[in-house]
Amino acid sequence: MNRYFYGNTISNFLTESTEQIIGILSINNLFYQQEKTQKDSWIEEIKILQSVLTNYKGHVYFEYTIPRMGQRIDVLLIIDSVVFVLEFKVGGKEFQNNAIDQVMDYALDLKNFHETSHNEYIAPILIVTKAKTCNSVISSTLQNDKLLLPIMSNTEVLGSVIKDVLSFCGGRNIEVEKWERGRYSPTPTIIEAAKSLYNNHSVLDISRSDASAINLSKTSQAISDIILYSKKNSIKSICFVTGVPGAGKTLVGLNIATQNIDESSDLHSVFLSGNGPLVAILREALTRDKQRREKELGKKISKRQIMSEVKMFIQNVHNFRDECLIDIEEPPKEHVALFDEAQRAWDSLQTSNFMMRKRNKSGFNLSEPEFLISCLDRHKDWAVIVCLVGGGQEINTGEAGICEWIESLDRKFNDWETYISPNLNDSEYNAESNIQKLASKRLVRYNEALHLSVSMRSFRAENVSLFVKQILDLSINEAKKTLQTIKINYPIVITREIGKAKSWLRKNARGSERFGMIVSSQAERLKPQSIFVKSPTNPIHWFLNGKDDVRSSYYLEDVATEFDVQGLELDWVCIAWDADFRYSSKGWEHWSFKGSRWNKIKKTHRQNYLKNAYRVLLTRARQGMVIVVPNGDKNDPTRHPSYYDPTYELLKSIGLPTID
Repeated sequence: MNRYFYGNTISNFLTESTEQIIGILSINNLFYQQEKTQKDSWIEEIKILQSVLTNYKGHVYFEYTIPRMGQRIDVLLIIDSVVFVLEFKVGGKEFQNNAIDQVMDYALDLKNFHETSHNEYIAPILIVTKAKTCNSVISSTLQNDKLLLPIMSNTEVLGSVIKDVLSFCGGRNIEVEKWERGRYSPTPTIIEAAKSLYNNHSVLDISRSDASAINLSKTSQAISDIILYSKKNSIKSICFVTGVPGAGKTLVGLNIATQNIDESSDLHSVFLSGNGPLVAILREALTRDKQRREKELGKKISKRQIMSEVKMFIQNVHNFRDECLIDIEEPPKEHVALFDEAQRAWDSLQTSNFMMRKRNKSGFNLSEPEFLISCLDRHKDWAVIVCLVGGGQEINTGEAGICEWIESLDRKFNDWETYISPNLNDSEYNAESNIQKLASKRLVRYNEALHLSVSMRSFRAENVSLFVKQILDLSINEAKKTLQTIKINYPIVITREIGKAKSWLRKNARGSERFGMIVSSQAERLKPQSIFVKSPTNPIHWFLNGKDDVRSSYYLEDVATEFDVQGLELDWVCIAWDADFRYSSKGWEHWSFKGSRWNKIKKTHRQNYLKNAYRVLLTRARQGMVIVVPNGDKNDPTRHPSYYDPTYELLKSIGLPTID
């Protein structure tokens, strides 16, 4: 299937009539609405291009699809050594910022995710047909990767703009047939992925397929096979999926859930997460996206109605638990439950305290994993639980880790079949002895397809999670070696000044690439840097709203903590590093600020929470990051330079460049 509605050589395009081209466009547009505005735009675009392309050879494509974004490029041209991305605003008079970002986003998508566009010149051009003045200056972006800054043009100067771009770029001609065969291998954010899956795209449409990563579809298929096998044989199964940060665990869960979204089906599934910000952001994103799509189709549907549908598909695990408490005998309507970040489920003490304080239920003595398994166990025939597990991701008091799931199976659920990723035995999951104990009593099936080994957060960021682990484990020599493989495509820089860090973010981000500032929830002595960690951030506004909204991450005013960003990602990140997690000659030290001074954290589990908080923060960026370690102030005993300098010097010694 072609990625475009109309494609031809420029010479053939010039000889075809407008009616012929419009006819092909209409036939190939499966969602085509007989709207006069769309047809009029196509007619104007054809007229303009047939006028300015008379002296060129190459190829032209109308409505070139960008699957990751769910949108289409108005016109894509290949002439000589350049891929031109043309976005038309027919009848427009002003160059709007969102339109400039739009054409840049299309160009970035090709540059980053279309295999045969990686090394080519790409020229994004915004054509506002009735604009009186233009900014048609031609220059490369800061990254110097053959992607030009957006060029503003009107109808009159478009011909000269194309000529000037070709003169600026030079180089060998693009082999068009080879270019067309190039694979499109996107790495979407989890928000983009959720929207695509909810709109009936498969995981194959939105994921990479390179050999360096276990294909997400393979893991999804392994889970689907377990579900079908369990249903066919009327058995109950639980499987544990592991993966490095950003490997696609949440994406796998969403993929299974969207495949079985029909409530009337026996395979009806629910995606559950105890991550409140993630649930809220995904729900809002899906609701906004569906409302926009329905509006484009001329349908009127309320946001409340859409949200009610989305809430059935993505649920907060605590709400699911509370529903199961209403009738302790009745099974949930779903036979399949996918628990995201299962390691964060509560232990029995945390659950008991919550039930007493918030639900007025005394004597509740089950851990969250044990109770959740018991809910699915109520089914008389079959059920499947899928635990999506991140190693070293427990960041809050009462999070039981994956061991509690395994111990619950061992204690009470002897008839459940168990499928385990072999990597669950790794030290970061701290579950090896529990697994061995379980395996001594029953059959435990290991399946390598249940582990996702490579970060899919960005093709640029594959080894970042390893690099972060090495820093946190103080494996300095290994970290130095890993950095050499990262820095070519993924910049990581350090500075002592917040202002320089913000400037670096704004210079590096292109189009609508999202950037923001994140900090540890314990970073209470960043107030002099105008960072108020205790001031609550609305994660929906922070992650979803645009550059014109002061509440969005783009403004770099509100900061997000590890609780806000876990399971999510940005393109570019600034991490402000406070004295709560500081380096010394003895290794990492863990501190908590109470009242007017720092107090040393002595309990091992709380030390792990803080270390994991920085693990989360340091693995959020898809494209690159800047780390700010403040200078401190020798006149302020809570911010003495000795609290900060060793951390900065450690990062510098590993080889991270400064922007000072």
